[in-house]
Amino acid sequence: MPADRPGTISNIAYGKANVSFYRTYAKPLTGLAPIPESSFVGRSNILFAYDAEVQVLDQSLALAYTEGDNSQVVATDTMKNFIHQVAIEFEGATLEEYLLFLGRRFFQTWSHVHTLRLLGRELPFPAAIVPSGGGFGPSSVLFGEQRSDFGSAMLEVVRDGEDARIVDHRSGREQLHLIKVTGSAFADFVRDQYTTLPSVKDRPLYVYLDVFWRYKDAVDGVAPDHARYVAPEQVRDLVATVFHEFVSMSIQHLMHEMGQRLLARFAQLVEVAFDGQNRLWDTVVVSEADEKVKSYCDPRPPYGSLHLTLRRS
Repeated sequence: MPADRPGTISNIAYGKANVSFYRTYAKPLTGLAPIPESSFVGRSNILFAYDAEVQVLDQSLALAYTEGDNSQVVATDTMKNFIHQVAIEFEGATLEEYLLFLGRRFFQTWSHVHTLRLLGRELPFPAAIVPSGGGFGPSSVLFGEQRSDFGSAMLEVVRDGEDARIVDHRSGREQLHLIKVTGSAFADFVRDQYTTLPSVKDRPLYVYLDVFWRYKDAVDGVAPDHARYVAPEQVRDLVATVFHEFVSMSIQHLMHEMGQRLLARFAQLVEVAFDGQNRLWDTVVVSEADEKVKSYCDPRPPYGSLHLTLRRS
């Protein structure tokens, strides 16, 4: 190897990211197993809106980097158009099903591609609540963009003939922002000359939370009958229920309880993971008449960062 070319390619990934699509009248999500922590039993999918990303991982594309040889390169703009075309052809009901279908169609279209990473995240547009049947109900034509928590998924697939075989996967519910005004504690931690934080037996707790999970068998996450599918909405509701019920001694304690409940509720899962942030507001004023009445402000930029992965024993 020439002395001025000492680097050897060890990893390749290229593709198109941030491809948002808004598919109308997808197949409704039905057949979910209900859980006691959630009222979610399905969705109409009248508006099936997601942000998708495709990454090609084939090492055979090294010549595009080393020699400028683009003869095997599928242009990322082509990928963008393809993602939209596949969204129209898709006949499933979940993000995971869509990503697998996208991978299959990619392999069928470009025979020289063998390995893909496919990612997506929900773009929430819940139905507007309108007068209906003497009361109120969700509209079938009007939807409002909601900047809130969302479902996500990742599949890594390899070519199996013209099919796509899943070799890794992860589903998620991201950007949960949850505030509990009482019923949390943080006390009896290490105290030394650097410690200024007071020890408290009851406090409000505001957390940012991303929750991720993997199935024992990835097929459960993409099966069309949805009997063993874990809906991100159900995970959101279960996590909120645990936060509501559980008196935690720390965010670590809280995340562990959430993870144990998820693994107990969904026997098809082999792993759950959490990325958490402590975003507790700073207290500005406490009422002299009632110490429970307080006014808070946003905290200073530093925040606690917490991570936990639980695998089924």
